[in-house]
Amino acid sequence: MNTHQTKIKVRYGETDQMGVVYHGNYAQYLEIGRLEWLNTLGISYKEMEADNVMLPVVSLSLKYIKPASYDEILTISTSLLKLPTASIEFSYEIHDSSGELLTTAHTKLAFVNIKSNFPMRCPQYILDKLHI
Repeated sequence: MNTHQTKIKVRYGETDQMGVVYHGNYAQYLEIGRLEWLNTLGISYKEMEADNVMLPVVSLSLKYIKPASYDEILTISTSLLKLPTASIEFSYEIHDSSGELLTTAHTKLAFVNIKSNFPMRCPQYILDKLHI
């Protein structure tokens, strides 16, 4: 279901003294993949926030298979798992430049009204752009 690939280059500041990507940076990599996935549909966080919609992460799971290293080009594959309701779920795979699987992940984000701070259903304009 709706997969998008994003390439990033591992920066020096994202690594530890061993030249390996620090585990906390993977959440940012997933966010990059998610934002690019939304952008391909013509949706931006900025526009959603202007429409009083925010998407806080409510769950995040990662499985580290092999470390990523400084200066590597990584491919983040971001896939929508199912039609969004009051939440939206993504799965991710991160591969190195040779195509080897480094990490798998899953996130769940809730649609929340900025003004009331209460959960809400996925806006219709997002569902319309999914073409499901």
